[in-house]
Amino acid sequence: MRTVLSLALAAMAVVSATAGVAEAAAPGPQAPSPPSPPSPQWGACPADVTKPGLQCATVQVPLDYRQPDGRKIAVAISRLASQNPEKRRGVLLVNQGGPGETGLQWPADLRDGPTGTAKLPQSVLDSYDIIGFDPRGVGHSTPVTCNLTPEQQVKGNIPPYARNAADVVKQSGAAQAIARQCATSSSAWMLPYVTTANTARDMDRIREALGEPKISYDGYSYGTYLGAVYTTLFPQRSDRIILDSSLGPGGLDYDALRRFGPGFQQRFPDFAKYAAAQPGHPLGSTPAQVTAKFNQLAELYDRNPVPGLDGAAFRLVSLSLLYNDKAFPRMVNFLVGVDPSQPPSAQAPKSAAPEQTGDAPAAGNDNIISSYFYVTCGDSSWPTSLPGYQLNVAVDRALYPMFGAAGSNVGTCAYWPSKPVEPKVRITGRGPTDVLMMQNLRDPATPLAGALQTRVAFGNRARMVTVDGGGHGVYLVGQPNTCASDAVTGYLVEGRLPVHDKFCAAQ
Repeated sequence: MRTVLSLALAAMAVVSATAGVAEAAAPGPQAPSPPSPPSPQWGACPADVTKPGLQCATVQVPLDYRQPDGRKIAVAISRLASQNPEKRRGVLLVNQGGPGETGLQWPADLRDGPTGTAKLPQSVLDSYDIIGFDPRGVGHSTPVTCNLTPEQQVKGNIPPYARNAADVVKQSGAAQAIARQCATSSSAWMLPYVTTANTARDMDRIREALGEPKISYDGYSYGTYLGAVYTTLFPQRSDRIILDSSLGPGGLDYDALRRFGPGFQQRFPDFAKYAAAQPGHPLGSTPAQVTAKFNQLAELYDRNPVPGLDGAAFRLVSLSLLYNDKAFPRMVNFLVGVDPSQPPSAQAPKSAAPEQTGDAPAAGNDNIISSYFYVTCGDSSWPTSLPGYQLNVAVDRALYPMFGAAGSNVGTCAYWPSKPVEPKVRITGRGPTDVLMMQNLRDPATPLAGALQTRVAFGNRARMVTVDGGGHGVYLVGQPNTCASDAVTGYLVEGRLPVHDKFCAAQ
């Protein structure tokens, strides 16, 4: 989630952020601990990390933690150092989601507030060195590839909306092709090891390299699963943990993708209400009319696709614009622009995507999408029955017609060439009470239902602040809400964790 989320929009496609279901408890590979890594040699950041004030370094970590003395890979890290030694209390690792998103620039992005919503409070900047990192397989860390074509990159990683069983069969061919490319790529030797559990272990190596007894953490979207796995594997090394817009306790697996259907359906009324209140457009003057227009356009492009825009792409673009209320004006323009009933002067070119929000991989972003596949397919055992996918598509298309038949469609992980090398980490309540979860009621990508499952899994370890709002992201990256922001800042700076779960009214 660059800008704020873990969504990546590519021309007409979205690369989402999420991760897989909890199975058996897995404390980690049983092997001798590798020797502590040396202290980072801080220096200038790579040329594409343009924010001032950042320092960068590299930490070497085991490829396979079951063989700590074996092959090593690089993990790139960054630091935005506290300028107030008297108030500094430790380090805050941050992750913007994905999986697949780079993270070196994220500390400075949080400082500067590029989304126009909020900046990290000075009290937090004083209290911590903010540590970013490119997770294993991503960016300036040892990278992975699937040799994706430009067309594959533009389509992204969320399966297309399936109108019928034949569409599922067609998508299965595309998914198998990507799986074969991943299996024969130059980074295929990393296939079984680019997982959330190993990334969490890398975070603990970063902690060791920094010489810190504990780390605090702020993760968004998929980053919530990464944080949940870290604090489960290393509960006594966790300080203050923020999980913003949570997946279910298994991360991004097939169940998580299927939640996109109800998430879209629950979120769209916020946009419909907004659009109905805006004058001067032809979408409708009531929420019901706006909703009917959306459905009409989706069906139109299902039946009569044009170059650059079919029903699947139409829905993916719409999903990306539901992530934040600030994108609603662009959503209005997008729907008007692709409505063929409007005069040419009101229409946008059919192949033109709406204005991007900073989360946008287009062709040329093989690594972002490839690393997404490496992690999500390596984390979980995915269903392999094509008739099963066809049945789920039919069910979700009926229950959640706006987007359900995309989230339930077959994807690359059904044909992944390697099996998970260890059981999935089961999130539990074992450990100190140190987790603060933040969640909107109407999140299109990580809906409340999944977050509630994670809350139950944590038991007394966690407190959850639920906000009467929509969109993906609460603290800094979502809609401003003083109640929610104060809860996070108060915990990070002063250790004030709510005594009980809390509800924040809309503002």
